[in-house]
Amino acid sequence: MAANLLDYDLEGLALFCERLGEKRFRAVQLFRWIHQKGASDFDAMTDLAKSLREKLKTCAHIAPLRLLSQHESADGTIKWLFDVGGNDAVEAVFIPESDRGTLCISSQAGCAVGCRFCATGHQGFSRNLAAGEIVAQLWFAEHFLRKHLGRDERIISNVVMMGMGEPLQNYTELVPALKVMLDDHAYGLSRRRVTVSTSGMVPMMDRLGQDCPVALAVSLHAPNDALRESLVPLNKKYPIEALLQACVRYLAVAPRDFITFEYCMLDGVNDTPELAAQLVDLLRTAGGNLNWCKVNLIPFNPFAASGLLRSSNARVQAFSEVLSRAGVVTTVRKTRGDDIAAACGQLAGEVQDRTSVVVRIHKQRSAEALANTGTLDAPRATEVH
Repeated sequence: MAANLLDYDLEGLALFCERLGEKRFRAVQLFRWIHQKGASDFDAMTDLAKSLREKLKTCAHIAPLRLLSQHESADGTIKWLFDVGGNDAVEAVFIPESDRGTLCISSQAGCAVGCRFCATGHQGFSRNLAAGEIVAQLWFAEHFLRKHLGRDERIISNVVMMGMGEPLQNYTELVPALKVMLDDHAYGLSRRRVTVSTSGMVPMMDRLGQDCPVALAVSLHAPNDALRESLVPLNKKYPIEALLQACVRYLAVAPRDFITFEYCMLDGVNDTPELAAQLVDLLRTAGGNLNWCKVNLIPFNPFAASGLLRSSNARVQAFSEVLSRAGVVTTVRKTRGDDIAAACGQLAGEVQDRTSVVVRIHKQRSAEALANTGTLDAPRATEVH
């Protein structure tokens, strides 16, 4: 079977080239063509020897994900739905801001963690994505956006592994994908600007710190085990004390001097001033002070199956004030893309239904033309029918 070169970080690609009898510098050239220039046609890689290009045609390919739909929000957020086969689909979201461009990437089709407030968790788990399927979301988005926006320079400055799935439950595929994102011959992203979000896979947090330390965001959502277990089932295996100890250990190798804690604000569930005070005490006790962490309060994006409601702005503000007065650096996340179901917790709310319909149409009128020309062409900002 032909190798998908999107699956390889630079070391993996160098080994692949060695098996073809080629030297390492050829892997660097190939890596740059794929990731910096968005090429998928070996014939377009004009500084590669023709003999190598012919070899590559027989044993390798660059396999993008099939685009099923694209939706653009009034605020400029763009959401893409990608076919990953087997009637599964994943979503990626680009969030433009004045000083950065952030891409939210999926690591799994569905999610097995089953957090009560997350639409993806209610969809259930299908499978892990391969490293190349994770990277392909960035590969597509970066080179599409350059054409879409008419710019030659890099568009995406930040990547957050906060899309569908629990990244650390797909560890063996996550790490090579992260290495591609960080490599100067590919996307050259700073470790400070690549963030892995986890619901609390304690052993894998320790491994990530050793193998590929990047910024870390931890989905906390409650200041005590009883409440957190009702919201995040994984807490039964890795309770809060163990989770916070792992966070403190991670700080020793983290590219930032703080851990971000995500806290989804749920009306009448976890949003009282008393719980905010508990959260302050919890974080102070775990770290010895409050300088080691930041708290990001996230307005809940409701969906019918959750049975939950968004906290009012007044309750969010009151909760935030308790934290801030105590000295916790606190932010309230701006909701972006909620008109296209691209906001936090909304991903894949209807993916299974939409995928089954769109994939049937897709078989008749494929979107392969988006990647057949060697560089990416801009898709229509609509369903690909």
